[in-house]
Formats: sequence, C-alpha cells, structure tokens
Amino acid sequence: MAPAQVAVYAGTFDPITNGHVDILRRALRVFERVHLAVAESTTKKVVFSAEERIEMVREATKSFASPPQLVVEAFDGLLVDYVRRVGAQVIVRGLRAVSDYEYEAQMAHINRHLADDIETVFLVTSDRLSFVSSSIVKNIAGNGGTVDHLVPEVVAKRLAVTDRALLLR
Repeated sequence: MAPAQVAVYAGTFDPITNGHVDILRRALRVFERVHLAVAESTTKKVVFSAEERIEMVREATKSFASPPQLVVEAFDGLLVDYVRRVGAQVIVRGLRAVSDYEYEAQMAHINRHLADDIETVFLVTSDRLSFVSSSIVKNIAGNGGTVDHLVPEVVAKRLAVTDRALLLR
C-alpha cells in the first residue's frame, strides 16, 4: 500500500466540539487531505440535521482549513464504502479515554474485516479536552450551563438558541 495521503474523519458531530477540532487540526498536519464525513443516518438521537452540522463544521474550521485540504460533507451507508469512494486509505478516530478504546477497536476490526486495504489511525485527544463529548455539551447547554469553552463559537451560539428540551432528549 502506498503512503496514505487522504484520510476520513467521520462521526455524527452533533455538535462538533473543541475535542473534534483538536483531532481534525492534528489530522490535517499528517494527511494532505482530510474528509470530515458527517453521518446522515445514525442510531444516535441527533439534535441538528446533517446540513446544520455541516454548516457548523465549515464555520468552525474556516480559519485553519479550506478546500481542497479539508472536505466537509455528509455520508450515508458503510464508512468503508465512503472511504473508498473518496480515494482515502485511512480512517481517523479520536480517543478521549481508555473507555473509548474498546468501542473504537471493535469498529476498527470490523472495518478491517470489510476492507483490509483501509487502515484506522487513532489520535489521542489533548489532555485539556479529554472530558469533552457532544453528549456532555448538549446536557450542559440543555440545563442552562455555559459551553463556550467546550465548543467553537458558532456552536455555542447555535446551542444558546436551541430548545433545551431537544438538547436533553
């Protein structure tokens, strides 16, 4: 296999957090191009539509990345099919804590079983962001707390005007 130049960083990003941004910035230093793939269909209960999540990601990343180095788009179906479709060789996943490892390792093994030519690379989130998750952010915002230090500005503004009941479901 040739050295990887294109990677996919996929997730629901509901919403994108500073932890996600940290992983993305670091992935952009390693790979020539990164596709940030926003999952359309998910078993998770999402607050924001795929289009809204894409809009927030683009706004949050406009100061440090732009096409063609960063491609932000929605995907549906198997991640490995999307990875192949965009010509990538690597899936980037972020790890916050040891508890993330079991799930992420299982997904990496499944993806390897489905497509043994695609590698999964784990990047460990910075210490200062290791506790941040989209679920925690939605819970704090839904209970009237401040999330400005946990998410990009565009996300904090969007959460401030989102119905709290939606955030807490």
